[in-house]
Amino acid sequence: MNILVAGGAGFIGSHLCDALLSKNNTVIVADKLIMGSKNIEHLSQNTNFKFYEVELANQDNVDKLFKDNKIDIVYHMAANSDISKSANDTSIDFNDTLLTTRVLLEGMRKNNVKNIFFASTSAVYGEMPDIVLNEETGGLKPVSYYGGAKLASEALISSYVSMCDMNAVIFRFPNVIGPRLTHGVVYDFVKKLRNNPKELEILGNGTQCKPYIYVTDLVNAIVKLTEQFEPGVDVFNISVMSEGTSVTHIAEIVVDVLGLSDVEFKYTGGDRGWKGDVPRFKYDISKVLATGWKPEYTSDEAIRKAVIEAVQASMQHNRTSGPAQS
Repeated sequence: MNILVAGGAGFIGSHLCDALLSKNNTVIVADKLIMGSKNIEHLSQNTNFKFYEVELANQDNVDKLFKDNKIDIVYHMAANSDISKSANDTSIDFNDTLLTTRVLLEGMRKNNVKNIFFASTSAVYGEMPDIVLNEETGGLKPVSYYGGAKLASEALISSYVSMCDMNAVIFRFPNVIGPRLTHGVVYDFVKKLRNNPKELEILGNGTQCKPYIYVTDLVNAIVKLTEQFEPGVDVFNISVMSEGTSVTHIAEIVVDVLGLSDVEFKYTGGDRGWKGDVPRFKYDISKVLATGWKPEYTSDEAIRKAVIEAVQASMQHNRTSGPAQS
C-alpha cells in the first residue's frame, strides 16, 4: 500500500515509518522538519521510502502530495507535541495540529482517500483526576491549547467520516518515551543531571503521576489496529497495564541509571509543572486489550529502558564526535 505519514520525521512518526516499511509498504513522509531530519536519515536509501519537506497546513502543498502519490491510508502524526512551548505562542497548536488536520482531510476528500489514523492525546479529557477515563467519558474540557486543538481535530475527523464515508482510527496517547525522544521529563532530567550531577530541579511538587508507554509498544498497537479499517470512527485509549509513574520516581530512576548519589531534588512547587499540564490521570484500556494487543513494558520499565538508551546514545555521540582536532 501507499501510505502517507504526515509528521513522519518526528519521534513517534519515525518509529511508525520503520514498522510500516518492514511490512513492504511504500511510505511517503511529509514533514516540515521542525526537529530536523535525523530521525529518518537511516531510511533515505530504502526504495520504498519517499520524503517531502512541506508545510502541511498549506492546502496547495497537500493537494500536490495526493496528486503525485496514489495514497491508500493517511497516518496523521503531525502536531506540536510540546504543550509548554505552545503556552507562549498560541498559533502553534492551531497551525500545526488543527489546521493540518483540516487540510489533510480536504486532500483525502478531493482524492477519494477513505482511511485515516489520527494521533490524539489524553489531554482531550482535561482534568478528571478522580475518574478512570474510558472512550465514552463525557464532559471533555481540555485545559491546554494542545488538548483543545486535538479535540477539535477529532471533531473534524468525525464530521468528514460522516459526510464523506471515510473510516478513522483515533488513539488517545499518554506520555510516550523511547529512542529519538527530544523533550519531556525523562529527556530533561538526563540533560540536567549531565550538567549538574549534584542537584536536580523538578517542576511542581513531584507528585504528578501519569502512565508512560514505550514507543514500540505504541507503534505495534497502531499497526495492529489499522491493518483493517472498520466503517466510521473508532477511538482507543492506549496506555500501559500498570499504574503511572510519579515525577519524583522518574527522577529516582534517572539518578539510579546514571549511578549518581547524594543528588538533591529541588522542587519549584505547586501541583503541576506548568499551566495547561494535567498532573494526573488514569485510563481504562479494556477496549484496546480486547483486540489482543498488550504492552510489553510497564510504565516504570518503559522509563528505565528509555533512560538507559538515552545515556547510551549520549555516550555514543560523545565517542563519535570526539574532541576537535588541531
